[in-house]
Amino acid sequence: MLGTGYVGLVSGTCFADLGNKVFCLDKNNEKIKSLKLGISPIYEPGLDELIKKNYSVGRLIFTNNLKYAVSQSDLIFICVGTPTKKNSQKVDLSYVFKAVKEIAMSTKKKKIIITKSTVPVGTGDEIDKVLKKLRKKNIDVISNPEFLREGEAIRDFRFPDRIVIGSNKKKYFKIIKRLYQPLINKGAKFFTTSRRGAELIKYASNAFLATKITFINELANLCEKTNINVEDISLGMGSDNRIGGRFLRAGPAYGGSCFPKDTKGLVSTGDKYKIDLSIVKSVIKSNENRRKLHTERIKKILGSLKNKRIAFLGVTFKPNTDDMRDSTSLKMIPYLCKMGAKVNYYDPTGEKKEFKKLKNCHFKKNIKENCEGANLIILHTEWDEFKSIDFKKIKKNSKLKILDLRNLFNLNEMENKKIEYYSIGRPNLKKSQK
Repeated sequence: MLGTGYVGLVSGTCFADLGNKVFCLDKNNEKIKSLKLGISPIYEPGLDELIKKNYSVGRLIFTNNLKYAVSQSDLIFICVGTPTKKNSQKVDLSYVFKAVKEIAMSTKKKKIIITKSTVPVGTGDEIDKVLKKLRKKNIDVISNPEFLREGEAIRDFRFPDRIVIGSNKKKYFKIIKRLYQPLINKGAKFFTTSRRGAELIKYASNAFLATKITFINELANLCEKTNINVEDISLGMGSDNRIGGRFLRAGPAYGGSCFPKDTKGLVSTGDKYKIDLSIVKSVIKSNENRRKLHTERIKKILGSLKNKRIAFLGVTFKPNTDDMRDSTSLKMIPYLCKMGAKVNYYDPTGEKKEFKKLKNCHFKKNIKENCEGANLIILHTEWDEFKSIDFKKIKKNSKLKILDLRNLFNLNEMENKKIEYYSIGRPNLKKSQK
């Protein structure tokens, strides 16, 4: 596994847990040292225990020696980052091609390179060209995109909806099927296609899920104006088997390591082939506007932002992960501080380097300390520990204002407790009872 980021580390550890001998390679020596001690660089429930278990029995090896790892392996998974280029929607594939060249220069034996990193259509073809220039006819390239959800990654690996393999040579399907056989035996669908087909399936899947999120978020805006509960709309729509209820929860703009960059990557691929992917373009634009919409709502609730105390509960883009990539909080908190607000935040995964240099922004170690003296409490991430907060105990005999971006609490309960409560796409009770 070349790269011990989210995909490489989780996949490598889980492959080892299936009984394979796995080499996880990374050039960061400090990371390798920590992993050998059983300390994961990422927050993922259950991962530390799985690393310790498989490392202790010798199935999981952490190394910075690429030549050694490649020489000992039959299958080489590329799991390096494929970020969006700065000021562009194009995908930066430099890490992928660097990895390919290093693999090629490290072996003379037959090897199979498997791209697990999310890459645009045609990347496998480009890798073939690189290998041809290096005169490496003994290395073949196939595609095996990952579909792991952060916070649910180990379960997703063990019980996948489908395993997608893309190859232009059918003989490799049998080899990869043997690798995944324990999961197939438990009911996972083994789906084979061309290499380009597998590359596009990953982008298309993430773009479609991003579209569902954006669609229900736009409907939530309409529901707020028409005094309708968006949760009723989600249930009514989601009950249709053709639509399904997943990813129809209104909330903040989508974030994370996949949806923002993969929607942009798909648009960039469309532009390359002169295809206007107008729906995906609209999704990207709507999602960017949503961050501004929620910030404007905060201003409306508080009036002036100057010297107002605002408490964020959670800052990661979703629960059960420490991932801050494209989290809505990265836009909201700096803006609020710039406008003179004093922002505190608490997140179960600890203090965030992204906010350390911000004036008037401070990390607090617990919920109570975080919310003390706040003019507005913002429920940003739906961590389990936030779902049963008794806000009256946190701020006794004080008027509470809460903006719940995840609709964690019951409208009637908030009304009965005389809490000034704002949520997403749900009616104002006072209006609806007139």
